[in-house]
Amino acid sequence: MPIRTNRGRAAVYRRLWGWPLRSPRHLAASIIIFVVVVVALGVIIPKVLDRGPVTPTVAGQSTSPQGTQVGQLPSSGASLPTKQPPPSISASAAPPQADAQLIAELWAENWIKPPPDNDVNKWLAQLRPYTTEEFLAQMATIDPKNAPDKITQKVTPKKSFTSSADFEVGTDIGKVVITLVKTPSNEWRVNSYTKAD
Repeated sequence: MPIRTNRGRAAVYRRLWGWPLRSPRHLAASIIIFVVVVVALGVIIPKVLDRGPVTPTVAGQSTSPQGTQVGQLPSSGASLPTKQPPPSISASAAPPQADAQLIAELWAENWIKPPPDNDVNKWLAQLRPYTTEEFLAQMATIDPKNAPDKITQKVTPKKSFTSSADFEVGTDIGKVVITLVKTPSNEWRVNSYTKAD
C-alpha cells in the first residue's frame, strides 16, 4: 500500500538513513556498498565519455564497382598521413658554409695552443669565441696537456647541413672530426669533437 502522508514518508526515510548506524556490521556493509558504487562509476563514466563517433561498418559501405563515394578518397594499399611531419631543419643537406669552416679553423688553431702554464681557464678563454657554452663546460674537465701539438692536415668539410656541419682536421695524434652547430643568434660554434674513424 503506497504511503500517502508526509509523516509516514518521514518515518520510512528515517529507517533507511538510520540503517547504517544500527550496528557496526551495517556500517561496514554500507561503506563497502558505497565504495563499490564509486569504483563502478569511476570505470563506467570514462568509457562512456571516451566513445568516439561510430565508424561505418563494411556492410554499410558502398559496393559499387568504383569503390568510392562522393567526398571519399579512393582506397589504396598505403594509408595517407593525416598531416605533414614538421620539416627537419637539421636533416636538410646544404653545401658547407665558409663562415662555418672559418670557425672550425680558428677553433682548431686555438685548441692546439694551450697556454705555457697549461692553465685550463686561459685555454678555455681563447676557445670561448668559437665554442658553445655547453661544450666549454665539458672541455673544462680536459687537461690542456692532452691536446695535440700541431695540425698536420688542414680543416676540410666532411658533412654539412643547414644547422650543423662536420669538419675533419689532421693532427699529430690523429684525425679529428669537429662538429659545429648554428646557434639561435645564427652564428656557428663548435659543439663537440671526436676521433675520426
